Amino acid sequence: MTNPSLQTFLARARSSGPAFARLPLWVKSLILALLATGLAVAFSLTRTSVVETTTVVVVFPSQGISVLNASGYVVAQRKAAVSTKAQGRLEWLGVTEGSRVRKGEVIARLESQELAAQLLQAKANVGLAQAERDDAAAALERSRSLLAKSFISPASFDTAKARFDKAAAQLRASAAAAEVARAALAQTEIRAPFDGVVLTKNANVGDNITPFSSAVDSKGAVVTIADMTTLEVEADVSESSVAKLTIGQPVEIGLDALPNERFLGKVARMVPTIDRAKATRLVKLQFVEIDERVLPDMSAKVAFLQRPLTADERKPVLAVNRAAVREEGARREIYVLRQDRLETLELPETAPVLGDLAVVPGLKAGDRVVLRPASGLRDGQRVRTAG
Repeated sequence: MTNPSLQTFLARARSSGPAFARLPLWVKSLILALLATGLAVAFSLTRTSVVETTTVVVVFPSQGISVLNASGYVVAQRKAAVSTKAQGRLEWLGVTEGSRVRKGEVIARLESQELAAQLLQAKANVGLAQAERDDAAAALERSRSLLAKSFISPASFDTAKARFDKAAAQLRASAAAAEVARAALAQTEIRAPFDGVVLTKNANVGDNITPFSSAVDSKGAVVTIADMTTLEVEADVSESSVAKLTIGQPVEIGLDALPNERFLGKVARMVPTIDRAKATRLVKLQFVEIDERVLPDMSAKVAFLQRPLTADERKPVLAVNRAAVREEGARREIYVLRQDRLETLELPETAPVLGDLAVVPGLKAGDRVVLRPASGLRDGQRVRTAG
């Protein structure tokens, strides 16, 4: 079927008068062919086509050298639920969630009036025992002097020596009792076992604290502390894929909480057992550098790499589904959707391919690109998306 616009043009050309009629035949044919081609292109650009699109996403080049992917969680290798051997009511709590503590720092204290009184009594008993021993020692020295002059019998000397030995033993017992009382009083002070950060506060002032939380309405651990310098990732790896891993193997760790960043790590340990229920082996991954934004229990995705990454490979790039790239010989191009029209973007020959994704420089995340472009698409053509 002939284009209506072309028919109109031909009719006007025939009625244009002698000027057009005097032109050579080949000139007339060339002019008509050029005008027909222009009208056809203009018609194709105004025609609306239906296309399917995909989105430009941010990816990391490590996908190209990854041998295995797994998921897991961030955990602290050194973590403690801090409690006490003593039993009593919590009198003071000096930390809250997020507090940084130093090893040996007092972070909580139980009521201690009774234990303090017991310590004072034990010290008083030590004083009495000391006085008794000193008196027995003096009596023993007098008896030894009198025995040497035969003023007393050996039996009297033995009695004095026995009194001294008993007083010395009583002094040692009193001193030991005082140490027990001092230790009991010290146990009312709850101290940090290592440098760390308070993750959870499990008790409040006024709560009853028992060593194992065995009593009704009582608490065991007062706070939970983690050493944030020992953070690592625990990931379950399929039993059939364990052979791909080695100790020290480089990994790249991505966290759901920090989607646009990746952290370098390595395989630190592999638990020497298999989880029969899941047919997996637990692998522990160490961060090369600890970032303060990384927190325990964050979800993590791990890429086990063939080799360490270069500096350029650590930078994120923009990519689309490889099905969006149209290839004609050495030419590779994509069609970007700008409102309702297409914009052709030619890809450089050096643009890398990452698995099922093609790197597309010059775009931004979220741009829409035609998926599986047809051969008839052109730059500037009006289109609408499917669905």
